[in-house]
Amino acid sequence: MANEYYNRYDNFTLNGNTTYIPFVNVPKKTSDKVYIYKLGVSRLDKISQLYYNSPFFGWLILQANPQYSGSELNIPDNAVLTIPFPLITSLLDYKSAINDYFYYYGGW
Repeated sequence: MANEYYNRYDNFTLNGNTTYIPFVNVPKKTSDKVYIYKLGVSRLDKISQLYYNSPFFGWLILQANPQYSGSELNIPDNAVLTIPFPLITSLLDYKSAINDYFYYYGGW
């Protein structure tokens, strides 16, 4: 799964239409990495490639850094980013948080 595309929208598609995608917290782990973001140099796809060998997980990095409101444009120079690590465990944590969200708040 690490080198494959993980479609996070699968959980939010109903009859071919994407529904509301809630924000969920990705729990912090002692295995998480730290990255210093350099404005004009860093990009989430490149950071994802560096840590996950795949450019497709910038969204997961944003989930772990909610202080930037889900947009790379809000990340300031020299910001300290939490990189959820390892990838598979972090994706499972994300899926669990989504399942909890649906359990407590319902879906669609």
